[in-house]
Amino acid sequence: MPELPEVETVRRGLIGLAGRRIESIDIQLPRLIKWPTPSEFADLVTGKRILSIDRRGKYLLLQLEGDLALVIHLRMTGRLYLRHAAEPSDAYTRVLFFLDTGDRLVFADTRTLGTLYLMHLEELSHIHGLASMGPEPLSSEFTADYLARALNRRKAKVKSLLLNQEIIGGLGNIYVDESLSLAGIHPERTGESLNREEIERLFAAINHVIDDALSHHGTTIRDYLDSSGREGGHQHHLQVYGRKGEPCQICGSAIQRIEVGGRGTHFCPKCQQ
Repeated sequence: MPELPEVETVRRGLIGLAGRRIESIDIQLPRLIKWPTPSEFADLVTGKRILSIDRRGKYLLLQLEGDLALVIHLRMTGRLYLRHAAEPSDAYTRVLFFLDTGDRLVFADTRTLGTLYLMHLEELSHIHGLASMGPEPLSSEFTADYLARALNRRKAKVKSLLLNQEIIGGLGNIYVDESLSLAGIHPERTGESLNREEIERLFAAINHVIDDALSHHGTTIRDYLDSSGREGGHQHHLQVYGRKGEPCQICGSAIQRIEVGGRGTHFCPKCQQ
């Protein structure tokens, strides 16, 4: 699933849409429209100008005229990209937004797990994932003190806690593994077992990993492409994720893979004792 760096890369690639008007829409797979009904969605979005392209966690938010927000969650294989008038659309196109420039904003999704909402700004709290989301890495709200409070007295494993979007927004499997690796913390440690020094290391590691992934335009393992159809580059810089059996780049021990909370988890058995 695209995580914060991938979704932010898509957002940055679509910033030029600000000021464009949606002339019409073609909903090819209506069940991806979660609110309102597909027909109401089409009626409301048609004729609206795009004011800004924002992001919260793993959600894209296109603010439209009329105090409306088009909220898109890419899920596993969703893609949002721009196609010029003469260019063919993706074979997995699900929703097409026709713009006043003649271009098309395309939502494509292989597994059809993505979701689209159109809501008034004051209604966004009805989307549970948005309303309950914790602070994001690199934000002023995300501090070492906040992380310490969030992990304090938690008996759950730290890997699972970091994946909880109500604790930290935008983190997913790849960047949690990478953050724990950089901090030298075993993914099966409990939240309450971490001391202040370890929490400080973990806080710094999370911010570093996310910032580094943003600089490489995200990580492409299988499906992720940015808004121009290009792969990210951070997969060439991963320390542990997807490297089962390969040598740790620090100590040479073989990277191990286990299940933590039902999620595949990669770590170095020596550096993360």
